[in-house]
Amino acid sequence: MVCYLGAEQRRALTILATEARGTTEATLLRVHGFTFELLTGLMRDGLAAVETETETAGGRTIEVVRVRITVAGWRALKGSTNTE
Repeated sequence: MVCYLGAEQRRALTILATEARGTTEATLLRVHGFTFELLTGLMRDGLAAVETETETAGGRTIEVVRVRITVAGWRALKGSTNTE
């Protein structure tokens, strides 16, 4: 199966591919400017997955949502054809 990635999908997967633990959802949305729809599309298509972690920062416990690339995401990134 050939997976055609748009420019923003490719950019998101490339960012995820550089982070071993994944990247926080907030970073992808606020810093990199991706839309929620783009991220949920990657997840729906099995190219990215979400993991929830509990971390302690400044004496407070917070829940952090991390997005990571999946094996299918790696395959799509390596074999995709940019259509945009």
